[in-house]
Amino acid sequence: MTLQQEIVGNAMQMAVCTLNPGQTVYCEAGKFLFKTTNVSMETRLGGPGTRGAGGAPGVGQQGGGGMGGLLRQAMGTAMQVGQRALAGESLAFQYFTASGGEGTVGFAGVLPGEMRALELTGSRAWFAEKDAFVAAEETVQFGIAFAGGRQGMSGGEGFILEKFTGHGTVIIAGAGNFIDLNPADFGGRIEVDTGCIVAFEEGIQYGVQRIGGLNRQGIMNAVFGGEGLSLATLEGNGRVILQSMTIEGLANALKKAQGGDKQGPTGGLFSTHAG
Repeated sequence: MTLQQEIVGNAMQMAVCTLNPGQTVYCEAGKFLFKTTNVSMETRLGGPGTRGAGGAPGVGQQGGGGMGGLLRQAMGTAMQVGQRALAGESLAFQYFTASGGEGTVGFAGVLPGEMRALELTGSRAWFAEKDAFVAAEETVQFGIAFAGGRQGMSGGEGFILEKFTGHGTVIIAGAGNFIDLNPADFGGRIEVDTGCIVAFEEGIQYGVQRIGGLNRQGIMNAVFGGEGLSLATLEGNGRVILQSMTIEGLANALKKAQGGDKQGPTGGLFSTHAG
């Protein structure tokens, strides 16, 4: 069953999903807004890849297996929870299932900005930045991907990515406005502020590069350019979604408005913002 959803609103969008009887959608804890009374809500640690709604074996899982099967399921759930804890993600998911007729449930992100529904066909996975995930059908598996230790240490952002596989609809959110790009339309490669990436398709190569060298211009970029020492690189042929506002930029703007801006006139390398 295809998830019926509508994204409404402007500055702070939300997704309103219509569930058929027996249809289940899950979200990250804290992204739920409202539901009709015939939609049940269950909070679980396990994702849809380990156990399905109501405690039944999950999508692609076989029931039975006795004590060994229960142990494997418990270990799978523990690994999922451990990965999410390491990534700083919510430890639990909330599952919503309609019964006795169509039901409605609403979700939203946590920042002013846009939302997007991505349709997975099983041919390509999608990767998204931390906290982009809002909700998905239970036929979509949520996982954590690591971009590599060297890239993470260099870039500061993008080391930990959310990964979505399977079939169905997944809803993501970002800050500001979205723009869709394909690096293939720009010579095969684009360079992006590390905080501007929302999501990209499997097949896009993600990396982090230093801005300039350890020379006068490189130091000027790092100190006065506001970008720090690194940019993200995206290469290949596939969809890329960028956001016009970075979380760091929003946080610094709020600090400045409250008279607590500690970034100073130079930004970049001398920024003392938390996080």
